[in-house]
Amino acid sequence: MSTIRTNKDVAAACEALADQCAHMAEALDVCGGPPPLRRRPAGFETLARILVGQQLSVASAAAIWSRVEQGLGEVTADAVIAHTDEDLRAMGLSRPKQRYLRATAEAVAEGSLDLKRLSRMDDREAHEQLVAVKGIGPWTADIYLLMGLGRPDVFPAGDLALQAAAQRLLNKRTRPDAEGLLKIARRWQPHRGVAARVLWAYYSVPPV
Repeated sequence: MSTIRTNKDVAAACEALADQCAHMAEALDVCGGPPPLRRRPAGFETLARILVGQQLSVASAAAIWSRVEQGLGEVTADAVIAHTDEDLRAMGLSRPKQRYLRATAEAVAEGSLDLKRLSRMDDREAHEQLVAVKGIGPWTADIYLLMGLGRPDVFPAGDLALQAAAQRLLNKRTRPDAEGLLKIARRWQPHRGVAARVLWAYYSVPPV
């Protein structure tokens, strides 16, 4: 199974996207070239970081994650289980995120969520395994597959920044919802993972 591993992989996919879609070519021009790789090592720590960052700004997520790293020492499933809810609260985690992080840690420790096996599954099966855990929704699963496993055609259509970027790029009157954005993204197959990276980069550039 091919994956996005390097900046060269991103650049090659961007070239293909620009050839097949004028809007992608425009976005790449606005961004000044290929977007960042956005990869992290596969495993519990990356999944935990994505969970902690759900529905937070980049700055807030980074600040809380720093406290989690400091509080846990080593970010492992066993370390999360060994800490009380009060400990997790002191690290800045809300009550729901305490539950979600603990549920994920327990699933990994018990083996019902085997993160190593995910790399051998296709996108749909891996996604189903992830969302079976309480607190891991479609967005979290997509982001893990994209950033942790480097899946080339995963597209987190529920991401609000991607929806806003697509609205501006395609000059739509309203922001597409997840279902609408998935339909739009069909034109970017089989490089939707890199198309998402392009849209994130485009979103960060203020409109002229």
